[in-house]
Amino acid sequence: MSSTVALLLCGPAALLATAILAAAVSRLAAATRLVYGAAFVISAVLLVIAACHLAGNSGEMSATLPLGLPWTGARFRLDGLSAFFLVVVNLGGAITSLYGLGYGRHESAPHRVLPFYPAFLAGMNLVVLANDAFSFLLSWEFMSLASWALVMAHHRDEANRRAGTIYLVMASFGTMALLLAFGLLAGPAGTYAFDAMRTAHPDRFAAGAVLVLMLLGAGSKAGLVPLHAWLPLAHPAAPSHVSALMSGIMTKVAIYGFIRVVFDLLGEPAWWSGIAVLLIGGVTAVLGILHAMMERDLKRLLAYSTIENIGVIFASLGLALAFKANGMPSAAALAFTAALFHVLNHSFFKSLLFFGAGAVLSATGERDMEKLGGLIHRLPVTSFVFLIGCVSISALPPFNGFASEWLVFQAILRSPELPQWGLKVIVPAVGGMLALSAALAAACFVKAFGITFLGRARSAAVERAHEVDRWSLAAMAVLAAFCLLAGILPGLVIDGLSPVTLSLIGDRMPVQMAEPWLSIVPIAESRSSYNGLLVFGFITISASLAAFFIHRFASHAVRRGIAWGCGFADAVPAAQYTAVSFAQPIRRVFGGFAFRARETVEMPAPGALDPARLKVDMHDVAWETFYQPIAGAIDFATERLNHLQFLTIRRYLTLVFLYLVILLLVLALWP
Repeated sequence: MSSTVALLLCGPAALLATAILAAAVSRLAAATRLVYGAAFVISAVLLVIAACHLAGNSGEMSATLPLGLPWTGARFRLDGLSAFFLVVVNLGGAITSLYGLGYGRHESAPHRVLPFYPAFLAGMNLVVLANDAFSFLLSWEFMSLASWALVMAHHRDEANRRAGTIYLVMASFGTMALLLAFGLLAGPAGTYAFDAMRTAHPDRFAAGAVLVLMLLGAGSKAGLVPLHAWLPLAHPAAPSHVSALMSGIMTKVAIYGFIRVVFDLLGEPAWWSGIAVLLIGGVTAVLGILHAMMERDLKRLLAYSTIENIGVIFASLGLALAFKANGMPSAAALAFTAALFHVLNHSFFKSLLFFGAGAVLSATGERDMEKLGGLIHRLPVTSFVFLIGCVSISALPPFNGFASEWLVFQAILRSPELPQWGLKVIVPAVGGMLALSAALAAACFVKAFGITFLGRARSAAVERAHEVDRWSLAAMAVLAAFCLLAGILPGLVIDGLSPVTLSLIGDRMPVQMAEPWLSIVPIAESRSSYNGLLVFGFITISASLAAFFIHRFASHAVRRGIAWGCGFADAVPAAQYTAVSFAQPIRRVFGGFAFRARETVEMPAPGALDPARLKVDMHDVAWETFYQPIAGAIDFATERLNHLQFLTIRRYLTLVFLYLVILLLVLALWP
């Protein structure tokens, strides 16, 4: 057994032991510090081990434990891909645990959170380390059940119970799809080990079926449209630090599963597989951010924004599949690196934004942006780091979101080299969809920050708000620093991802840290380059000079005038923009096809003193198209079959006999 893998497996074991301890002491006053402190230390140790393995390019290591199926054991493996995702999981776990040391003190039901939190971290680590289908699926289900328990922490709320039910159903559906995918990969031999699956080489039909099943299985956990229904329900229902783990980290574990199967176990891809993944990614990105733009609940907005970023990642993975299938390894390496880079970046800024939403919720008790406003004066540090998260997720330089999305577009610009006309048409179209989603993301987070933190307080709860604890602020500050560092030093991250890209694509991007002034040159200097450090320096110096000259040379005379109050005599909070009014232009442009939106205006009669009313009717098209018919069919069937539970024993025996006869007939006629 490899000592490194054995050491990494001690981490989930320690986390599970912490979960058992938490179940025993969760009602004690010191339980929060104990559990989150232990989770922080364990995640930090796992992070260091995985980062050292990735940086040292230490190759592959494996281990087998005498657990699981008889004569098979539980196989675990550490390579470049699993090391990178272990870094993502445990970096997120460590910072979330740091945040939980402060946020956990505000938790109303800690005994429902503390036992499942370290178990959730353990499940994600085991998924990434698993090297056979049985261990993978067992860990996947354990991760899903632990996260479901966290979603149900506040189970007395009807909305939370509904979110937990939908999440459990979608998780079961995803696991069933993964089980079928691994069954096809195992083939007639029925081998569970990933090493045997790599050499199986399924035919084109089986490979296509596996791709579809992985899009269903991993895509349902990641939040691909139309499998995203659970995500905007479950993420707001969970405690905010758990929401950060689910949105920023667990969705990346789903992406890991997709990459492990499609890029590693499935063999050489077909060129059309790139089209399927590209289109799904592009549609997911646009619809996700459109839904986010319409939201007034801050945590639901962030959940829908996760769907948009998952779409960006899958679009980049689809582009990598297309390039790889056509023997263009350098272009495939560029697209694949962009996807992994965005995986890391999204774990940073989305966790930061959920932490900020949790701070707002702790300080005000509100998630509804229509009841917030003016928090920049009450929560100055939180507002500053939240602003950094908004700028990062909007892909604005010099922060990290720009660097990874810029790489995605650099890969898209290589699409004219693809030989198939279908790809020549689809890739630029998806590029346009990603550009649209990037622009809408910027507008969405202008709304999120502006309505939440700027203007005047819209409720008394905001006026009583005060800054959150130091642990929470420290966790948010660390993530804000990572957003900046990954944006101004992207070459360091790109070079760190090269072992992963080399092992799965067969090529890597050029060495970036050797470029002068820490520039990144994804293809060639003559085509494009970007220098985050110089952009950061230029922005800092120009902004500082502008502030100096304005304060030094501008008029010091105070000019007073009557502020425009939108027709109101006094400046009242009701005269401010709201989240709904901010999104109205976007809703009128895209709402017809995306939400079947309809606006109804009720105008009072001339001379009447009644207020005019605007009613907006919007629909979740994916939910009504795919899920409501299924739910209706199930309700119909259960109502019709309900009388079966009231049969007599003789009728039950008759039914059993008839079913037995039918089964024997089927077996007799089976060819």
